[in-house]
Amino acid sequence: MKRRSGCPVSISLESFGDRWSLLIIRDLMVRGFRTFKEFQEGGEGIATNILADRLHKLEAAKIITAEAEQADGRRINYRLTEKGIDLAPVILELLIWGARHEQTGASCALIAKMANNREEVLAEVRRRWRERDPTPLLPKLAGGSITHNLGRKRQNA
Repeated sequence: MKRRSGCPVSISLESFGDRWSLLIIRDLMVRGFRTFKEFQEGGEGIATNILADRLHKLEAAKIITAEAEQADGRRINYRLTEKGIDLAPVILELLIWGARHEQTGASCALIAKMANNREEVLAEVRRRWRERDPTPLLPKLAGGSITHNLGRKRQNA
């Protein structure tokens, strides 16, 4: 694959830089999603053709892997690879940044706790990944509701 440049940020964005890929990685990492249906019904409104395309691209980039479910071999479960779980600090910082600078559906107290305990949060994300624990790290966010953010109130310039 021909790269746009040798810049690590540019190369990373080529692998997972679109919004749908980042949301899939987030859902695997913090929401405990595993199946196509869970991603599709996750509340983001992703079209099935785009979801299938992004899952394929993430798998080709070795960020996720597709595994047949043990109980029903016809059903596919997606899982982050080692390369994928290494994105945990990036996803955590995006969560914190978004809650600090934008109006979101995330609990201020929860995000503040995550911001103050980054290492513990990352250790828990890795533990859940290692043990294949699908328990969500974050509660379901209020769809469309606005909560307070972590940051200071913005000044109108």
